[in-house]
This record gives sequence, C-alpha cells and structure tokens, in this order.
Amino acid sequence: MIDMTVIILTRNEEDNIERCINSIKDHVKRVVVLDSYSTDSTLDKAKALGADIYQHEFKHYGAQFQYGIDNCDIKTKWIFRLDADEEVSPETCKELETLCKKHADTDVNGFVFRLNEMFMNKQMKHGGLSVLEKLCIFKTGTAYMEDRYLGEQLILTSGRSVKLKTLSYHYNYRSMSFWINKFNWYTTREVKDYFIQKENENKQELSSLDTPTKIRRFIKYNIYYKLPSGMRTHMLFIYFYYIKLGFLDGREGLYWNFFLSYFYRMLVDAKMYEVEKLHTKIGETDTWD
Repeated sequence: MIDMTVIILTRNEEDNIERCINSIKDHVKRVVVLDSYSTDSTLDKAKALGADIYQHEFKHYGAQFQYGIDNCDIKTKWIFRLDADEEVSPETCKELETLCKKHADTDVNGFVFRLNEMFMNKQMKHGGLSVLEKLCIFKTGTAYMEDRYLGEQLILTSGRSVKLKTLSYHYNYRSMSFWINKFNWYTTREVKDYFIQKENENKQELSSLDTPTKIRRFIKYNIYYKLPSGMRTHMLFIYFYYIKLGFLDGREGLYWNFFLSYFYRMLVDAKMYEVEKLHTKIGETDTWD
C-alpha cells in the first residue's frame, strides 16, 4: 500500500464517485473527498467506500485543491490530485506502487499522470487531446496549486517530476447536454483567466511547470492567441481531425474533435469579443451545475 492521500474534489458526482474511489482505494492509505455542498448522493456513496469527507465553498479548482492541501490533515508522504470523473487503471496503480517506493528519498518529487479520454463510451485513440498529461502526484510539502480560473496546475517548489508510462481514463462526458453546459461554464472561466493574464501582460512563469504544461501554455499564449480568431479555430480542427488522425475514431472522433476545436474554441473567442466590444465584465464562475 502506498503512503499516499488521494484528494478528490466533488460537486454532484454521484454518477462518477464510486468508479473513481474504487479504482484507487485499495492501493493508498487514505482517500479524501473535498465536496462543494453536493445535493445528490455523492457524499453517501463516498462515505460508504471509506472516504474522509470535508466540505468547503467553491471558488475555482485551484483555490479548492489548495484548501485541501492545507486543511485536510494530510500526514502521508505523497498526495494525489484525482478528479471525480477519472479512473486509475490497474496498470497505473502498479506503476505508482513501484515509483513511489523507488523515489521515496530521491529528488523526484512528482509524477505526471496520463489519462486517455473516453467519449460516448469509446476510447479516443487519435486526434486532439486524446491523451491528457498533468502533474497530479507529489510529495507532501513540495508543491502548491496555481491560483487561476482554468488550466490550473500544481507547481513543484523543489525537485523534479517524471512522466508515468501507463494510461488511466477520463470520463468527462455524460450526455451531450451535460457536455455543452460544461463547455459554457469552462469557456467563461477561460475568458476570465485570459483577461487576468492579459492585464499581467501575459507574463507566463514557465520554468517551474512540468514539461507537458510548459508546452501547452507556450503554444496557447505565444502562438494560438496570436492568430486571427476564425483562422485559429479552423486550423485547430484540421490539426486535430486530419493531421492527428482524429477521423480514425469514427463518428465519435468527428464529434469529439469538432466540439473541442470549432465549438469550444469559437465560444471562447465569442466571449472574448463580447467583453472587448460591449465592455462587459465576467463575474465569479461559481459551480456550473
């Protein structure tokens, strides 16, 4: 068993929480659910599986997870940031057991978690964002969470990170209605974060980020946002669907890549244009459900 605490942020995750907790609970010392006052059966299901429950008002993911680090009485050597719609594969559990033991006393203080996207019950093997990589596992006291509204990442304060070889699974789709509502909320957060970064003259401190995040953030702010709005969304779809072979995932691949590029990115651009033209203000994003 790994000397690790898993922190799962929740808000009405009754459809996901059992799969998430069951995938990791037998491999770690402690599972913590930090809940934003769910109104469904999320907490009942989490308690039944042995999770420790905390509740805190939600501002955004970065602030919420940092609250978990600071206030959930963590005494284990490792902490794992796991989302409720994620499932840790048996292969990843085995790899973590090996790596956490191997690097208990080395300068490797973090691991980059790798997730394969699941869409309409199909594993996305090609196209855009079919595999998500993010620093999620770290030694207690060696990292903090960025205070930003979207794309928040853990920052190591010492040591280095290594990338896991195995893949786990991300189930961020429940229905098309769910997905579109989620996109609407996410795009508002992204636009809010964009203008905060713009006010700070887009000074992106990349040196302390894990490599996948460095690459994504550099491309986003130094290449993608420099292109004209209509052109960049069109180019992104071509890249996702044709160059990265998204069409090989069938009709699901078409929908996946279309909504990630044309729909999501165009909605972000439209909200940016709205702010700039009409001088509207984006308030707190709160929870989206």
